[in-house]
Amino acid sequence: MGIEIYQRIAIFGKRLAQYESIENTLPEISEEAKAIINAERCSIFMVDHTTNMLWSKLSDGVGKIVLGMETGIVGETVKTKLPILVNNPYEDSRFSSKIDTKSGFITRNILAVPILNSKQEVIGVIQMLNKYNGDFTYEDEGIMNFFSNYISGTLELALLMEENKK
Repeated sequence: MGIEIYQRIAIFGKRLAQYESIENTLPEISEEAKAIINAERCSIFMVDHTTNMLWSKLSDGVGKIVLGMETGIVGETVKTKLPILVNNPYEDSRFSSKIDTKSGFITRNILAVPILNSKQEVIGVIQMLNKYNGDFTYEDEGIMNFFSNYISGTLELALLMEENKK
């Protein structure tokens, strides 16, 4: 993957600016992330610090997911503020297989990347599942880190707008 992938992300970032709500923004982000990384699924978890929960209004094939802040790879990503790449999740003690069990889905590999706001606080996590052509790589991690940085302002703004509506 060369410079083209970063140019694609920049163009996507400009398109994303037109959305004003989380409901409209998250599906667009998910579809673009899957296309960029060539992954089967993408879930975007938002952090709710008041309830210490992680929620995903959009999770491919599963619907809404609500997790405790300390749960699984996503929870670890929030805690450490660092990307986590796991190509053997069932052998990783941080992996929570509850959703796989409930849905019948089998997670082969995971790439979870934090989404940081302007204060460098984690506001969400992009979780990629099952790369189509093998394992996730550190190059994928770098690309998703760049993607996360690019979309963070849009998500932060959408969250602020939702908060102001309340």
